[in-house]
Amino acid sequence: MGKRDDLYLLKGMVEYDKAYVKKATNRIVQDRLKRGKGSQKQAIVAVASESTPLEDPLSGKKGRHCGFFKLKVLSDVTKASVEEFVKDSIDPKSVLFTDKNTAYINLEKMVEKHIKVKSSSQSANGDLNWVHTAISNLKKNLIGIYHMISENHLQNYLNEFAYKLNRRYFGDKLLDRLIITSVYPYVQHSE
Repeated sequence: MGKRDDLYLLKGMVEYDKAYVKKATNRIVQDRLKRGKGSQKQAIVAVASESTPLEDPLSGKKGRHCGFFKLKVLSDVTKASVEEFVKDSIDPKSVLFTDKNTAYINLEKMVEKHIKVKSSSQSANGDLNWVHTAISNLKKNLIGIYHMISENHLQNYLNEFAYKLNRRYFGDKLLDRLIITSVYPYVQHSE
């Protein structure tokens, strides 16, 4: 699933943010670990979403339509790790929306335009709506289905989540597409 989604880049208007996902930790060690942001109990996940602006011609109400998503485990939230994710995941001709995190300082050199918005409830429901919706759904999915995930396997779970999310309109054909994707590289080499 992850290999298939690695074949394309996000294009157009793209929202980017990071998420902190609770990971499995030893109960004996848990109480000694730092709490809150930057805790060793949490893994850092980069989340990006295509976001196309729309306007209802009748009401004039503005909104955004989400396209494809990308998710990746980051070792840290530094300029280098964020730039690597952006380079590997987002088309250079895109417009990138982020919050004002200091690790995002040089992203304007990697995309056509970089727009920084102040983190607030308005930006969470506006310029960064789809990326925050994906983060919320990801956390609910991981806690509700798997409860606790080791960091060693987290990227596999993220790949599954993104694959399903990116193909949310496939319905009953999702499994068929996965089988074709799994077999396709072998069919191509056997000819």
